[in-house]
Amino acid sequence: MAETIADTRRLMSKPQNLNDAYGPPSNFLEIDVGNPQTVGVGRGRFTTYEIRVKTNLPIFKLKESTVRRRYSDFEWLRNELERESKVVVPPLPGKALLRQLPFRGDDGIFDDSFIEERKQALEQFINKVAGHPLAQNERCLHMFLQDEVIDKNYTPSKIRHT
Repeated sequence: MAETIADTRRLMSKPQNLNDAYGPPSNFLEIDVGNPQTVGVGRGRFTTYEIRVKTNLPIFKLKESTVRRRYSDFEWLRNELERESKVVVPPLPGKALLRQLPFRGDDGIFDDSFIEERKQALEQFINKVAGHPLAQNERCLHMFLQDEVIDKNYTPSKIRHT
């Protein structure tokens, strides 16, 4: 029986210069969810969130974009990814049905603390989804992140590198 010996020699790497160490990262995708705004009145009232994207990934057509989305848009994205892709999609924060009951002592789903919690949870969700290499190829993700209006009648497809 031959005995194998592990090779413990150091790999020779090229020396790093200041540009390498402190230059822009080779690939990045930064997504922030912020600036919540509640609009409408009565039963037509809802909260929208600003989605800001900065990236240098070649698959995205815009290197910087800002759009507004509401919770139902996040639900649409999640459903599209589950239906059309091979990506395991993380769960969204809950619907908060108890907060929508009448006669509460607070503003329910329009309470500042709830909106802040939801904003953070939506940011975690979209960063997990958008960070997945397979999800980055889905047209629905690109529409969600960068198109002013989501065309919910779109034809699902993959994004091609240009």
